[in-house]
Amino acid sequence: MNATHIPTPPCVLPGAPSPVQKTGRTLRWGVVATGNIAAKVTEDIARLDDAVLQAVSSRTESSAAEFAERFGFASSYFDGEAGKGYQQLFDDQEVDVVYVAAPHAQHYELTREALEAGKHVLCEKSITINAAEMADLMEVASRRGVFLMEAVWSRFLPCINRLWEILSSGELGQIHWVQADLGFPAPYDPASRLWDPAAGGGALLDLTIYPLTMAVGALGFPQRIQATGSLNGDGVDTQNAITLGYDSGALAQLTSSLLSSGPRTATISGSEGWIRTGAPLHNPVELHIQQHMGPSRVERFQQVGNGYTYELREVTRCIQEGLTESPTMPWDDSLQTMQLFDEVRAQLGVRYPNDDRRLASLEPLSKLSDSV
Repeated sequence: MNATHIPTPPCVLPGAPSPVQKTGRTLRWGVVATGNIAAKVTEDIARLDDAVLQAVSSRTESSAAEFAERFGFASSYFDGEAGKGYQQLFDDQEVDVVYVAAPHAQHYELTREALEAGKHVLCEKSITINAAEMADLMEVASRRGVFLMEAVWSRFLPCINRLWEILSSGELGQIHWVQADLGFPAPYDPASRLWDPAAGGGALLDLTIYPLTMAVGALGFPQRIQATGSLNGDGVDTQNAITLGYDSGALAQLTSSLLSSGPRTATISGSEGWIRTGAPLHNPVELHIQQHMGPSRVERFQQVGNGYTYELREVTRCIQEGLTESPTMPWDDSLQTMQLFDEVRAQLGVRYPNDDRRLASLEPLSKLSDSV
């Protein structure tokens, strides 16, 4: 049997109630930024029986007010005479937990300030720009005794956890290789977070976490990394191909691209058969299983809400139980991911402004983008 590298969260165990059903005391949520991903996740926060939409922050008064009215937040904050909107939100004693949905390069400072303010934090992926930033956040969260988690929502989905169950059962034999890809043609816009080096733009930090999750779930973190890729004139990786090597002899091949569309699936192959996710691999609702020289089948799944309800239930449960990290998405997995990405960036020649900034003494953010 194959080892389980990503533990199953309670919310998707057999017989578990709907992830929207309350598991304890009500938590009051604050949301930083008002872009697309913030809206999708907020829709699912609102679905939880034990969640209250307490506050939202944005750079501008109009954006904060419109978002608050749209979803029913009790308070909205924006940059003005009272200070930065996010700082006002962190000072709000009515906020228990903060969801950070700003661009990558702002994750470290925003998350650090929230943790120092005593707030629990769910931060979008990638949680930081580099491993040094993640290590510092781990120290702050530990010292302050508050919850911290990277929002890799795929780890909590029913379909993905069924995939791990099949691998662990031994049905497919010993796992030998993984292939996973994710990409889409993103029109070049130097002002977009996807293409802006100062925002942590590029395929690696925006997309590769999802193909990597397939490899880590099936094989764990690798012992060897080989990467190649293409950079544009701004130094942003437009696409990358990564081969992960394991002492067992297993291999994983991961591809991410901002230039082209692809199958957006993951295939995991073993000595007795293979399994393939439906598309997209980060949010699949079906699995295709093929036994070697034997029968095949398709398993289909239903999700609650937009699919973020499962990670939100885990965050809620952990906070209610006094945990500072999730067993399904522990701090060390985020740290190892950033260490892997640091090595990939070194091989590709990608460097971000954050890499040259001293930790815990960063200059104040000049603006908070709402482009996510």
